[in-house]
Amino acid sequence: MTAAAEHHGPVKTQNHLGKALHPSPAVIKDAMGEVEGFNAKFAVLVTRLVGTMWCAYLFTVIALLGLSPALKPGGEGLIAWIAQTFIQLVLLSIIMVGQNVQSLAADARSANTFKDAETILDRLDLHTQGGLKAILDRLDEIDPPQTAPAAASSSAGKPSDAGS
Repeated sequence: MTAAAEHHGPVKTQNHLGKALHPSPAVIKDAMGEVEGFNAKFAVLVTRLVGTMWCAYLFTVIALLGLSPALKPGGEGLIAWIAQTFIQLVLLSIIMVGQNVQSLAADARSANTFKDAETILDRLDLHTQGGLKAILDRLDEIDPPQTAPAAASSSAGKPSDAGS
């Protein structure tokens, strides 16, 4: 594990709650700048606004305003209110918030995985100072490679494996 990964620790979803629950206008503006065209920008704006806990709270208040007519005798009004109003209005925003939080955490994990893979590949490169090259250089210092004539003369006195 790299020193950077040990220092920061694992990426946890809870570390990204603030960013997903209450996106700043600058974050929304940046997200809108990543797409082209009016429809795409409008879709990003609506998605970012609806996917906040403040919107979930607002939808809860709106849903509760419609609760009193749903409580009329018969019971089907309450079931319809729960299924059509409360679940659709409130849970929509809460699910979007959860997806935003998970997405931010997944992006952070992905970035850490890329950094780790980059570090491993760098250390495996024979031309990088401090990686595998340092190990090979140290091995050469301990036991220098044999030259071709010395290797040929040392094998001249040994019986050949070809006859066995």
